Amino acid sequence: MATHRTTLEVETLAEFDALLAQGATSMRHWRFQAVDLSDRGEELSRLDAHGSLFLGCDLDEEVADLLRRRGALVFPRLPAVPFDHYRAALYTPAELYDGVGEGYSGTLDARVYAWTTGRLELTDTLAQALHDHAVDDALEEFTEGRRLVGVMGGHALERGSAAYLDAARLGRALARSGLVVATGGGPGAMEAANLGAYLSAYGDAVLDEAVQMLAAHPTYHPSVGDWAMAALEVLERWPEGVDSLGIPTWHYGHEPPNPMATRIAKYFKNAIREDILLHLCGAGIAFLPGRAGTVQEIFQDACENYYADGAATDPVAPMVLVGVEHWTRELPAWPLLEALAKDRTMAGCLHLVDSSEAATAVLTSG
Repeated sequence: MATHRTTLEVETLAEFDALLAQGATSMRHWRFQAVDLSDRGEELSRLDAHGSLFLGCDLDEEVADLLRRRGALVFPRLPAVPFDHYRAALYTPAELYDGVGEGYSGTLDARVYAWTTGRLELTDTLAQALHDHAVDDALEEFTEGRRLVGVMGGHALERGSAAYLDAARLGRALARSGLVVATGGGPGAMEAANLGAYLSAYGDAVLDEAVQMLAAHPTYHPSVGDWAMAALEVLERWPEGVDSLGIPTWHYGHEPPNPMATRIAKYFKNAIREDILLHLCGAGIAFLPGRAGTVQEIFQDACENYYADGAATDPVAPMVLVGVEHWTRELPAWPLLEALAKDRTMAGCLHLVDSSEAATAVLTSG
């Protein structure tokens, strides 16, 4: 059960039963989310329902009508959508990739993306908005009390490459410092950082071995299924991994989410996803070499820092660009950042380094 100010979120049947056992007589300010209450009609009818909210719960229709008459707000499930738009938790790799052994096209991740490419009705876009709202809530619960650090970088980075291993070692070092690694949830550098975080509780040799296993399928082309299965085999071999976060989007659904993030906040709206991803990383962000997407993230983050005043209520988080040659010559984002930061609070939080070790030193010094 999650408590938000004066409200109480009830997300499982066991939580509801526990409240009944405590002698509850009123559901005022209770927020039920995707709970199967079809066998609890008698119990629900005994409780004061005024001010309660039911989001996508399984209810007997007579009970639902009774709750409405007594002052409850009951949101029904919308028909013909292939996802739970009132879900109470973040996704897991096992959920998104369930059945991948029979082919990627049958997985939840692939089915939802295929659905988005068709003609969407008003109820479909409403379901998307409700889903992203539910993911917002689940993400808030996951991040509460945790300090997040971001690792951004190119999705084209191949497993087994020296740069992939370097990104994985960065994720591992950040996780070992007590930070929670957050990425855009895609392949390449993002997967590498999530992998390093996941294996951070194991010895150093384990990461090298895992990268060698993954290198058999360096990219998700030509087979997303084989690429995902290789990652799931790593998770099965080393099951006691450390939590990390991926925040991908079905807007780029042709690019599958990496299975190395233990919690996946997958959104429909990319603009919302981008803003949330950058906003959550209070410990700062490392920007590994990337292309247009990474450049976008750099300057979206820079915009927030540019207008921040550095106070406790408006902090400036470190921005660490990794790769001097890449960010000064190949894609010269660094000179523009320096020019923007001149005489601003953000100037002291900009860093250009040439190694993951240097990036770790900056991001763990706070």
